[in-house]
Amino acid sequence: MKAGVITFLGSNCDDDALYALGDVLGAEASRVFYNETTLPELDLVVLPGGFSYGDYLRCGAIARFSPIMPAVKEFADAGGLVLGICNGFQILTEEGLLPGALTRNDCVEFRCRWVNIRVENNQTPFTSGFQPGDVLRIPIAHSDGSYFDRPGQIARLNEESRVAFRYCDERGQVTPEANPNGSVENIAGIVSQSGNVLGMMPHPERACEELLGSADGMRIFRSIAGYANSLPRV
Repeated sequence: MKAGVITFLGSNCDDDALYALGDVLGAEASRVFYNETTLPELDLVVLPGGFSYGDYLRCGAIARFSPIMPAVKEFADAGGLVLGICNGFQILTEEGLLPGALTRNDCVEFRCRWVNIRVENNQTPFTSGFQPGDVLRIPIAHSDGSYFDRPGQIARLNEESRVAFRYCDERGQVTPEANPNGSVENIAGIVSQSGNVLGMMPHPERACEELLGSADGMRIFRSIAGYANSLPRV
């Protein structure tokens, strides 16, 4: 699998993503800078976490105008796999590749902690290695991670099985206490209508080895690699 990690001004998890994909997973991982206008031949594009452009205006609002973003959108529209993590999720909603918005945590403070998320849909390239109901232990680190959208759009996400992950407790129960930021319906990650774009607030690249406290995040990357490697090559 060939993966490209976009480095925006203010990204701080790009090296982590490159390490998880390249050193741990063994994929062919490369950095793509924000000011480039084309993408190399890739199977996966990752928009990493951080504070692109200082999170001025709104998180991700300026990054969506970076020169590389038209190429990312074209890649996604053509069916390419795109993963937005934390700030990357925010950028994807600003770009319109995913619906909704990420708003200020309901606790009005930065949250950096381990959380549990439950796999809601395993029929996506990002979750095909799981069973519905599987619980992953993955960290978060954000101030604006509360997912929000209109009730009608939330209902549509549910009807179309586009909620990939929900915050839960260790037993997989979706409870208010397990919700670290006030996200509507405990939503931690969603996919696009076509299923090839995933946005999630937790950081799988920070849970890629047991030495870090959990290797559950690597299961997401292995799912992506398994899907990408199964595609016919032309």
